[in-house]
Amino acid sequence: MVLKYLIEKEFKQMRRNAIIPRLILVFPCIMMLLMPWAANLEIKYNNVCVVDHDRSMTSRRLIEKVASTDYFNLVGSVSNYDQALEEIENGTADVILEIPVDLEKNLTTGMPVQLQVSANSINGTKGGIGTSYLSSVIQSFVNELHPVESPVKLSSLYLYNPHLDYKRFMVPALMVMLLTMLSGFLPSLNIVSEKEVGTIEQLNVTPLSKFAFILAKLIPYWVVGLIVISLCFILAVLFYGIVPVGNLGVIYLFACIYVVVVSGFGLIVSNYSSTMQQAMFVEFFFIIVFLLLSGLFTPVRSMPEWAQWISRFNPLTYFVEVMRMVYLKGSGLADLWQQLLKLLGFMVVFGAWAVWSYRKTNG
Repeated sequence: MVLKYLIEKEFKQMRRNAIIPRLILVFPCIMMLLMPWAANLEIKYNNVCVVDHDRSMTSRRLIEKVASTDYFNLVGSVSNYDQALEEIENGTADVILEIPVDLEKNLTTGMPVQLQVSANSINGTKGGIGTSYLSSVIQSFVNELHPVESPVKLSSLYLYNPHLDYKRFMVPALMVMLLTMLSGFLPSLNIVSEKEVGTIEQLNVTPLSKFAFILAKLIPYWVVGLIVISLCFILAVLFYGIVPVGNLGVIYLFACIYVVVVSGFGLIVSNYSSTMQQAMFVEFFFIIVFLLLSGLFTPVRSMPEWAQWISRFNPLTYFVEVMRMVYLKGSGLADLWQQLLKLLGFMVVFGAWAVWSYRKTNG
């Protein structure tokens, strides 16, 4: 009965606090509608400046082919390389395509042709990928002029994401980020707020066990986490047409475990904090580290060895893997048993730590 009363008290506190219900509904909507479009690593609309020394029909066709793609925006054609370099320095151009004299003549006679591509690599990723895209367009143009019959024909098949849609890669991971931020931050502020108000002293004088107290704090945020991820599922279908290839029940199973993990961690931070400001700063620090080392934006295998070791102790890493594997590959429990065991281990450790670190004597 006491446990039931405490759980009801937590839900009543949530309803009385007008910010929490709005945060649960508004924050997922904003993140799901904006982040997949903003957090996109696809390189599009590189500004290209052309230096055409040939000024032939072939060079004009090449320029038109480059400008017709979705990846490049032709910002102008200048007479020499120095003028094009000024466009780079002024920030109006990202890539320079320099077409040599006698391009048309050399292509017609089969002589070698050397074109120069110069890219602004302040952003190394954008410069490298932009140069690769432009080289592919030029090679395709040359192949159209001189098709070569080959006994080998390659056919590319993109598994799990046939249209190379980056949103299909990002949306499942964004759900994990939302679940982490809401189910992690809210519990971390809960006990500290009661410490500051003084209401927690009334609970400390009762015979209520520490386990029951922590459980009463976890269950409401466990429900909040399930509501948030369900809302994310609906938004993913309505706005992006993304549905999981695998079983939705598998995601809910892992979500139930994961919410306990991050909520338990939030309660640990709350137990060791004296003020809400302290709890917020500590929780924010760990959440940022968890997000950056989880493979949310960059693959874990691309990180340095020391960062890969840290990511193995990061629960977000495993839940991000689960979401992408279920959504894109249709994986089941037989494929995800390692992630399941690791998340269960985190749940036991963080749950036990949250119970142990709560002190009734100095609440």
